[in-house]
Amino acid sequence: MLEKYSNDANLVVKHFPLRNHKFARKAAIAALAADRQGKYAEITKMFLENFRKLNDETIKTFARDAGLDMTKFEKDMADPVFNTIIGFDTKIGRQAGVRGVPAVYINGKRAKQRSLQSFSQMIEKELKKKK
Repeated sequence: MLEKYSNDANLVVKHFPLRNHKFARKAAIAALAADRQGKYAEITKMFLENFRKLNDETIKTFARDAGLDMTKFEKDMADPVFNTIIGFDTKIGRQAGVRGVPAVYINGKRAKQRSLQSFSQMIEKELKKKK
């Protein structure tokens, strides 16, 4: 979608760690720490593909596998700014009615169908309003 609508759409990611997943918040913090080294997409993909296996050790393993400088990663994991960011994102998510993830919104409207075709139709509808 970002390629197809490169001049009209952008992606905004908000973190909404689920309370019932013991390591969701830690994974969100790890993703933000990885972003400081330009590896957000790589580590997030690993987390999403292995969300049932997440624990303290696998988070570190995925960080190493993503090619992160582990000394910097460990230091960044302790940065309190990430808890502030995640708290703010979670608050926004609750206000928007998010109950599970991933939740996709296009111009503030929740995408009920999570398919590329549905996203494309929603984006086209919003672009027509813009014209």
